[in-house]
Amino acid sequence: MNKFFVLFASTIIFTITGFAQFPSGSDVLKKIDKNLVLDKAISYTTMIIHGRSGIRMIKSKSWIEGKDKAFVEYIDPPRDKGKKMLKLREQVWLYFPEPTDRIITISGHMLKQSVMGSDLSYEDITENRKLLDMYDANVIGSEKINESNCYVVMLTGKIENITYYRRKFWVDKERWLPLKEERYAKSGKPLKRIELLDVFRLEKRWYPKRILYHDLMQNGDGTEYIIESIILHADIDDSQFTKAALKK
Repeated sequence: MNKFFVLFASTIIFTITGFAQFPSGSDVLKKIDKNLVLDKAISYTTMIIHGRSGIRMIKSKSWIEGKDKAFVEYIDPPRDKGKKMLKLREQVWLYFPEPTDRIITISGHMLKQSVMGSDLSYEDITENRKLLDMYDANVIGSEKINESNCYVVMLTGKIENITYYRRKFWVDKERWLPLKEERYAKSGKPLKRIELLDVFRLEKRWYPKRILYHDLMQNGDGTEYIIESIILHADIDDSQFTKAALKK
């Protein structure tokens, strides 16, 4: 048999076998969604903002139901206590108790603005949609992140007006969480870098414990977002997701 043919055939078989070892992009997103997407949940979180003017710590309580409903109440420090945020579908309302006792509405491009001077936007804080509904994905390789074997996955937006048109994940092969992420605009401009610093077991899923967000448009050292506690399948009254609840 021709030696060139044998070498060529062996190369093809090796290449096909190598690619066959990777799961499909959609399968990876399904497993991530199974970990991250919540039905009804109540959580307590802390943001540590490492900004140009120093370090700020903000604590909050959040209620979430599916992809369309979210409510956040800030409980510390005293100057931010009582501020609230309500999300219903694509619209967000903010309540400021002092000195104005007023509610303002934000939507569209304003949802991309920073929350409390952090590296997270209003969309980042309230996002609970399935990745599979928003992106097509391809597994393009395999790398190690902090001694964890990861699939490298490229995500491309498939719906209109998506905030991050392209995302690059390094997904832990055992826990199915992105340990590192880069987010890009449609132009290819890098917007954010995210690192998962700690995880914990939550019933039958893995969930982020501590995340570092770095908005590449800001001059700071990033924002730590810490999940202090979370209750899954929480009993949440429908009245929690109303404008009336903002002033309670």
